[in-house]
Formats: sequence, C-alpha cells, structure tokens
Amino acid sequence: MCNRTVSIAIPASIVSHIPHLREITSKVGLVGRAAAIFRIDEIIVYPDNLRVNQSQDIGLIKTLLTYMETPQYLRKRLFRLRPELRYAGVLPPLRTPHHPLNRKMKNLRVGEYREGVILSRKKAYVLVDIGVEKPASILNKKLSIGKKVTVRITKVDKHVEARLANRDEIPEYWGYTVTAGRFPFGKTVKIRSFDLTIATSKYGVPLTNVAEKIAEKWEKASTILVAFGAPTQGLDRIAEQEGLNLEEIADFVVNTVPMQGTETIRTEEALIASLAALKQAIGI
Repeated sequence: MCNRTVSIAIPASIVSHIPHLREITSKVGLVGRAAAIFRIDEIIVYPDNLRVNQSQDIGLIKTLLTYMETPQYLRKRLFRLRPELRYAGVLPPLRTPHHPLNRKMKNLRVGEYREGVILSRKKAYVLVDIGVEKPASILNKKLSIGKKVTVRITKVDKHVEARLANRDEIPEYWGYTVTAGRFPFGKTVKIRSFDLTIATSKYGVPLTNVAEKIAEKWEKASTILVAFGAPTQGLDRIAEQEGLNLEEIADFVVNTVPMQGTETIRTEEALIASLAALKQAIGI
C-alpha cells in the first residue's frame, strides 16, 4: 500500500529524570535519528505518568524533534532564539532527502522537491526561501508570510519557479511530523483508531513467533502504530494506570529483544532495536 503512515509513540518521561538540557538534547537527537533511519512518518509523544503534568516535557521533546527535522537553511526563519534550543548544536544531522546540501541555484533540477518558507507576497505570486541565493516564485497569492511549504521546482533560469507540492506525491522519505499527545497511551490508541497497533514489551511474545501474522496485517494497514514504554515502567504498567490491559489495546504485544542482558532498555535503544527487528522480520 503506497499511502501507508507509520507512527511511533514514545513516553514523555524519557527526559524526566535527566538534569541537564545538553543530555536531554542528545537523547532526543537519538530518537530523531532512529525515526529518520527507519522512515517513520509521525512521532507521538504521550504522557505516561498520570500523577504529574508532563506538558513541559512533551513541549520540549516536540521542539527539539521539530527543529531537528527542519532543513538547516530554514531554521533561523522558523525558530527564534529559545532557551530550549541552547544545545541544539549537539543534535545530529538527519541527512534525509529533504535536507539537501546544495545551496546553489545553478545546481537545482526541474522536478526537484524542496522545503521552503514564504518570504513576501506580490500581486499574483509569492516568494519562497528554498535555501539557494534567490527565492523561488509560486503563482499563489493566498499563502501567508512565514508559512512553511513543500514545493516542486518547475523552472530554473535567471529566476526559479515552483509550485506547491503535497508530501504524498514525493517518492522519497520526507521526514516526520511530531504530535504532542494530550491523552495517555490507551486513550490515544482508541481515539486514533490505528489499523495496526504493535506494543513493545519484554513480557511480550517473541517477535519471531508472530512475524508472519504481523506482516499480513501490515500489508493491509494504512495507519500503523509501534509503541514504546519507558525504562522505569513498561507499556503494561503504563496501560494499568488507565485501568486497561495492554493486550486489549494493542493487536500485538511483542518482545523484540529476547533474552536481554540488561535489566532495562532505554527508549532510544528500544527504538533502534525494535524497528530494526521489525524491518528484518517483516520487511518494512
């Protein structure tokens, strides 16, 4: 299925017990890299401790992940100086197709896709910063200044012309979006009604035992969620806070790291291990 959307859900508490913003930034950077490596479309950050307000942690994670996903040539336009981004320099580059290294207009290709920001509006068109010396023009007078857009280059001459593009038409991986979850894990799953929900847990069934069944459902699904718990409490405990049974929330509860050698696995470690295991087992 071409228009399949794969989301991952991570808990807000991945940053709760880290005292320094530099270490928080580094940890979130690993999450962003894992998402990009495995072509994840959406990262959902959900509250996993119902006894405290985690909105600040969720907001911080979203800001860092969104900054990381934004092409470098647009970051100064889209992000003002913020204390949360003090250590943004430690975030690793994504090096995805929508983060091109080319900054020269002469090297643009007709048909190429770029991310841009609306700079100004003329009578019949707008000018868009696409990361080269001159802005591109788009025949559209309704777009608001400062809006982030995706464009397709249609002409490269003395000036660059482009049109608005939909992400669905782009054949390459075009990054992830970040959703700040307002509801706990169980309620999020119910509200979103994913076609396939996979929960990761050290108490789950070994992935190899159910890989074939997951692959069958994966092929038919258009919306998929792979969910992760926190080192201090797994998804089973997180679901219990809502009075729910994890096996009733998820289609599959799987152990992607059987016979683990450590007592706990950090969320960013679980992301890489689990997504790699899923890719190997079912060919995602």
